[in-house]
Amino acid sequence: MIDTSLDYNGKIVCVVGGSAGIGNATAQAFRKCGAEVHVTGTRADHSEYKMEDGSDFAGLTYHQLDAADDGAIIALRQKFEKLDVLICSQGMVMYKRAEFEPENFAKVIQVNLNSLMTCAGQFHDLLKEAQGSLIIISSTAAFHATVGNPAYNASKTGAMGLTRTLGKAWAPDGIRVNGIAPGLIATKMTKVTTEHPKRREATIRSIPVGRIGDPDDMAGLSLFLCSPLASYIVGQTIIADGGLLL
Repeated sequence: MIDTSLDYNGKIVCVVGGSAGIGNATAQAFRKCGAEVHVTGTRADHSEYKMEDGSDFAGLTYHQLDAADDGAIIALRQKFEKLDVLICSQGMVMYKRAEFEPENFAKVIQVNLNSLMTCAGQFHDLLKEAQGSLIIISSTAAFHATVGNPAYNASKTGAMGLTRTLGKAWAPDGIRVNGIAPGLIATKMTKVTTEHPKRREATIRSIPVGRIGDPDDMAGLSLFLCSPLASYIVGQTIIADGGLLL
């Protein structure tokens, strides 16, 4: 009989990019389901983050990490002897067409795409031992143009392809790799839209469910995808956008 619980007691979870927004909400969701949860952020200490920006470190173990630094990711791996779930939620975006500059394009690609493969590769052995799950956070930008953000778009499209390929490559190892493509979610990164009245109203009108998403909406999807309920789902990037792309 299928295990229908979302019990993560005894499980160890690491959320790269778990200092705020979707990553932080996901970390707290796993903690509330019993897991020991580790999160990373770019700042020296978690006290440098603000609760109003979507950062809650209650019950979490914090590690400073620059996801653009492969060496730092390798060092992070050495802190773990066991890992059941790896969530790759790191990401950045540059506005005002800054991503059209080659150096900025490369920086966004490094954080949003290249670091995903570094994280996956470094933790592969532990995930194989645990018969665990890897979740890659992409974006609905993988399915449409984002005219002002070529690097963000390319990286999120690449993340979807990486999810598909690792899903097929690592399923024989007992690792289930899946992804989530959030639509517009109210986070610090999206304040350019969510705190701009006209943009916000126009966006809400285009979302069939009639609201902007919340980080908790994405957290629940990660809990599902890493659970026995999703044991036959591999290599998929699940769109969670309130119907925006329909």
